[in-house]
Amino acid sequence: MSTPTLARPSNVSEALARGRLGVPSVIFFVLSAAAPLTVVAGVVTTGYGVVGVLGIPLAFLTVAAVLALFSIGYVAMARRMANAGAFYAYVARGLGRPAGVGAAWVALIAYNALQVGLYGTIGAAAEPVLGRLFGVAPAWWVVALVAWATVGVLGLLRIDLNGLVLAALLVAEMVVIVVFDLGQLTHPAGGDVSFAALSPENLVVPGAGAVLVLAILGFVGFESAVVFSEESKDPRRTVRLATYLSIAIIAGIYALSSWSMTVAVGPDRIAAEAGEQSIGLIFNLAEAHLGGTAVTIGQALFLTSVLAAMISFHNTTARYTFALGRERVLPAVFGQTSPRTGSPRAASLAQSALGLVVILLYALNGWDPVVQLFYWVGTAGGFGVLLLIATTSVAVIAFFARNGVNETLWRRAVAPGLAAVALAVIVLLAVVNFADLLGVAPDSPLRWAVPAVYPVAALLGLLWALVLRGSRPDTYARIGLGAESVAVTAPPPAGHLGGPVPGGTAARR
Repeated sequence: MSTPTLARPSNVSEALARGRLGVPSVIFFVLSAAAPLTVVAGVVTTGYGVVGVLGIPLAFLTVAAVLALFSIGYVAMARRMANAGAFYAYVARGLGRPAGVGAAWVALIAYNALQVGLYGTIGAAAEPVLGRLFGVAPAWWVVALVAWATVGVLGLLRIDLNGLVLAALLVAEMVVIVVFDLGQLTHPAGGDVSFAALSPENLVVPGAGAVLVLAILGFVGFESAVVFSEESKDPRRTVRLATYLSIAIIAGIYALSSWSMTVAVGPDRIAAEAGEQSIGLIFNLAEAHLGGTAVTIGQALFLTSVLAAMISFHNTTARYTFALGRERVLPAVFGQTSPRTGSPRAASLAQSALGLVVILLYALNGWDPVVQLFYWVGTAGGFGVLLLIATTSVAVIAFFARNGVNETLWRRAVAPGLAAVALAVIVLLAVVNFADLLGVAPDSPLRWAVPAVYPVAALLGLLWALVLRGSRPDTYARIGLGAESVAVTAPPPAGHLGGPVPGGTAARR
C-alpha cells in the first residue's frame, strides 16, 4: 500500500515536509543547478577557446545519451526508495553500507565545492550589470556576501517557496538564451548557416576527451531530482519525469546554443574568437544582433543564473547532510528539520557557515575568486559528481542482481551496464586531461592533488562505516534506509532489505 502524502511538515522531526513539490518544481531545481546561461556563456566558450574542438554541440548530445542510459536504472531504483541521500543511499543499498558512507563523503565534498565555488563568480557576473545600471563596482566579496545571505535565508524557508523563486529566475534565463540563439542563427557568418559543428568528424579529434568531460560537467545537477523525492507529491512519477525531461531540455539548450554560436561567428573562427573574448562572446554577439538593451537583460540574467544555481546546490547539499544526520552517520543535530517549514534547518545553517568561511578566507588572502574559487573548486566538485554517477551505475546493477525480480533485463542490467562502461571511459579521460580542465601546467601538483581528494575521502568514509559497524550497530543499521531509519533503533531481523542480520553476512555488508 502506498503511503498518503502530506502537504505539511511531518510531525517527526527527522522527516522532510512531504507533498510540497510537483514535476515542474523539481525540474526548476534541477535546471537551476545546471545553470544553463552560465554553461552557455562560460563552459561552451571555454571549450571552443581552450580546447579548440568544433564538435561541442555533438558532445552535449553524446553525453545526454549516456546520462539517459544511466537514468534508466537510476529511476528504476528510485521507484523502490525515496531518499534525500540519493547517491549515498543507492550505493549503500547496492554495494553495501561501507561503500555507501564512502560515497556520502565524496558527495559532501563535491556538492559543497559546487556550492561555494559559485561565490567566486557572482562578483564577476554582477560587475557589468551594476556598472551599466548604477555606475558602481563593489568588491567581489561584497556581492558574494549579499548572495550568501539571500541563499541562506531561502534555505531555511519552505522548499516550495524556493521552487517559486527558481521558477521565476529560470524561465527568464531560458527565454533570453533562446532569443540570443535566434539572433545568432538569423545572422550567420558569410550569409550561410553552417552545420559543421554537428558533424561527427569534428568531435572524433584530439582533445575530444576534454570536451566530453566539459560537456558532462554542464549536466551536473540533472541527478538531483532524486534528492527531492521525499518532498515530492508523487515520488515515483516526479523523479522519472523530472530526470528525463531535465536531460532532454539541458541537451537541447546546450546543443542549440553551442551550434548557433558557430553559425554566427563561423566554424573556422570560433576557436580564435572564443579564446579572445571568452565569457563576453555571447554578449558581444547579442549586442551586434539585438542591441544594448538585450545585452543588459542578458547580463542581469547571467547574474541571476549564478544565484539560482547557488539556491539549488544549497538545497541539495543541505539534504545530503540531513540524510546523513538522520541516519546518525553525521551528528544527529544535522538530521533535524524545522517544525514550521519542514526544511533541514541545521544542515542548511552548516552549509551557510561553510560558505561564509570560504568567502572571508578568499577575501582576506586576496586569492583570485574566479580562477581559484569558481573554476578550480567548481571543476573539482563536478568531477566528484561524475565519480558518484559512475559508482551509482555499478550500484544499480548490484542492487537489481539481488532485488530485480520485477524489473526487465534492460532496466536492471543492460542499460546501467552500458552506462557504467561509458562513464568509466569519461572518468579515465577526465583524470588524463585534468591539467587541461584546471588550466594548469602538466607538472602542477593540483593536477593530481585535486582528483586524489575523492579516493581519500571515500576510504575515510568506508573506514568510518566499519567503525560504526563494530561500535554502534544500531547506527550502522540505519545506513541507506532514509525516512525508514527513524524507526530503526536496533538491527532489523533477518530478511529485511539491506538490513543487517546479527552474526550473518548482511550484518557485515
